[in-house]
Amino acid sequence: MGSPLVIRDAPAAAVIGGGFIGAVHVEALRRIGVEVVGLLGSSPERAAAPAARLGIPRVYRDLDELLADGRVGVVHIASPNAQHFEQARRTLESGRHVVCEKPLATTAEETSALRALAGSRPAQAAAVNYNIRYYPLCREVRERIAAGSIGRVLSVTGSYVQDWLLYPEDYNWRVEADGRTNLRAVADIGTHWMDLAQHLIGVPIQSVAADLATFHPKRRKPTGPTDTFTGSAGGADRPSVEVDITTDDHGAVLLRFDRGIRGVYHVSQVTAGRKNRLTFEIAGTEGSFAWDSEAPDHLWIGARRGPSGVLPRDPALLSPGAAAMAHYPGGHVEGFPDTFKQLYVDVYTWITEGRAAGKAPGFPTFADGDQEVRLCEAIARSAAADAWATVVPG
Repeated sequence: MGSPLVIRDAPAAAVIGGGFIGAVHVEALRRIGVEVVGLLGSSPERAAAPAARLGIPRVYRDLDELLADGRVGVVHIASPNAQHFEQARRTLESGRHVVCEKPLATTAEETSALRALAGSRPAQAAAVNYNIRYYPLCREVRERIAAGSIGRVLSVTGSYVQDWLLYPEDYNWRVEADGRTNLRAVADIGTHWMDLAQHLIGVPIQSVAADLATFHPKRRKPTGPTDTFTGSAGGADRPSVEVDITTDDHGAVLLRFDRGIRGVYHVSQVTAGRKNRLTFEIAGTEGSFAWDSEAPDHLWIGARRGPSGVLPRDPALLSPGAAAMAHYPGGHVEGFPDTFKQLYVDVYTWITEGRAAGKAPGFPTFADGDQEVRLCEAIARSAAADAWATVVPG
C-alpha cells in the first residue's frame, strides 16, 4: 500500500490563513512529518487563537516577518482569494516553494504573471491545492481512461453542491464580490469540478455557456468575524447588517472540450442536506464511470454488453498509480483529509527527491491555476452576454 507516510528531510512550512482550510493544511502536513513553524493571519490578534489551538509556535505580524524567517522553506497560502496574487508572487521571489489555495488569483492577468514567474524558477514547487484529484478512485479513473478502457470519451457531466449558504442569515467573506469576475459558487467549488474533469480525461475545456443565479440578493452580514461552514453566521444572537449580494448561489454550465467531447455541470451552495458533494459521470464508447465524493470508496463502472459493477477502493484491485495513494486496506474509508495528505506527499516528495532527479511535477501547478481562472472569466462573460464564450488560452 501507498508511499511512506513521512517525507524525510522535508523543509519546514508556514501557513497563511487560520480558518477552516488553513487548519486542514496544518493537520495534513503533520501527518507526513512536515514541521509547521508559523502562522500568518489577518492580524496577530486574530491568528493567536488558531495558532494556540493548532499548536503552532509562532504568529507572524505580516508577510515581511514570515519571509524573514529562515526556517521556512514552503509557504501554504489559505487566505482570502484577493490576497493570493501578492502573497504567491512575493513568496516565489523569496526563493521558497508555494502551495496556494484555489483560485490562484482573481484575474487571468495575475495568474499569467504567476505562471510565468513559476516557469522561470523550475526548481521551486508552485502548486495549486486541487486536492480532489487525490482520491484514489479518481486516479483510477484517470489511468483507465488513458489506457482506453471505456473507448473514446463522449461526455462528462456532474455537480458540486453544498448547503452552508442556504439561508440569507448565512454569511462568509466568500459571498462578497471581488470586483473582477464576481463569481462565488463557480469560483469556490466549480473550479474544483472543472479541474477534476479536465484532469480525468486529459482534455481541456474550450468554450462555455453559463447560467448563474443569486437567490439571496440580500444577506445579513455579522458585524464581527465569521468562519466557513459554521451555519447561520448572522443569526439573531449576533449583531448584523443587511447587505446587497451579487455573487452566484447557483450556476449551471454547458461545456465544450477539445476533441468534440461535451459536458455539463452545476454548482450550488444552497442545496439543503448536501454538505459537500461532488459527482461526475464520464461516458465513453465502450463504458462509463460514475463517482460521488460522499461515497468516495466506490466507483461505479457502466457497461452495455455485460453487467455494470462497483469497484471498491482496495489497493489490491487498483492500478499501480491509484494503489500508491491508497494508504489503508479496502473497507477502511479514505476521504477528504486524506486527499490533502496525498497532495502534500506529491509536492514534498518532488521537493526532496523529484526535482533533483529531473522529474516534472505531478501535482497541480500554477499552469492549472491559470487555466481555471481563464475558465471563470469565460463563464462570467458567457453569463453576462447569455451566449457561448471561448476560453482564452494561456
